Amino acid sequence: MSYDLMVFAPEAAPRKREAFLAWYDEQAEWGEGHSYADPAVASPALQAFYAEIVQTFPAVPLEDLAGEDEESAGTDYTIGKSLIYITFSWDQIDEAHATVTRLAAKHGVGFFDVSSDIAETWLPDGKGDLYIAHSD
Repeated sequence: MSYDLMVFAPEAAPRKREAFLAWYDEQAEWGEGHSYADPAVASPALQAFYAEIVQTFPAVPLEDLAGEDEESAGTDYTIGKSLIYITFSWDQIDEAHATVTRLAAKHGVGFFDVSSDIAETWLPDGKGDLYIAHSD
C-alpha cells in the first residue's frame, strides 16, 4: 500500500472541484511526451519544491523496488510540466504529509492529498501558507 500526494502549479489547475478533478484525471494519463523522471520539465516553483523534498525523501523509482517490502519502499516521483505526483511508502505518511505541506506552502504550489478519504486540495494563500480550496 502506498501514500500518494500531488503538488501542482496553481495557475495550471482549475479552482473548482469538478473541473480540478477532471484536470487531474487528464494529467494522470501522462501524455505530455517527455520523461516523467526529469525535474527540468517542471515549472520553476515545482523544480524548487523537488530540489528540497528529495533531500528528505530521495527518489527511488518503484520499478527499482521489485520484490522489496512495500512498507519499506522508497519514494517515487512522476514529474510533469505542471505537477509532481509522489508515491511514499505507507509507513512515511505522517512525515510525508508534514513535509509536503510545509514545502508546498514555502514554494507557493498547490497540494492534492490523493490518498485522503476526503481528497483535500490545498492552495497557496499568497502569505506563505496554504488553505483548503475544496474536498469531498
